[in-house]
Amino acid sequence: MKRITVLLADDNRVVRKGFRKLLELEDDLEVVGEAKNGLQAVAMVKKLHPAVVLMDIAMPLLNGLHATRQILELAPATKVLMLSAHDDDAYVEEATNSGARGYLLKQTCAGSVCDAIREVQKGNTITDLLKASEL
Repeated sequence: MKRITVLLADDNRVVRKGFRKLLELEDDLEVVGEAKNGLQAVAMVKKLHPAVVLMDIAMPLLNGLHATRQILELAPATKVLMLSAHDDDAYVEEATNSGARGYLLKQTCAGSVCDAIREVQKGNTITDLLKASEL
């Protein structure tokens, strides 16, 4: 079985480590790196070519929206799944306009995050907050 490679991009170390632990429990998901800011995420995508980036929207140096645009210019095949604490349609729209394939709230249940990664890897889009929370 081919594993889905994932880059974690979040400025909070605890959040990154938590997602790493979660994803390591899945046979088909593999964390290939962790970035603590948007600039580092862009550089790591260029080097590691992950299939999916789980991207925090609010990060220092380069926020998730701008990092997503740069990543998709460098690696159009990479899918970005935006992660945020903001339950607001305006953020969903901004993320979609940046090229993100999905938008999840940080309080989304663990299994939904894994399912969302699989869905965006297949080419599906998850932009409805209700759908994302029900995965």
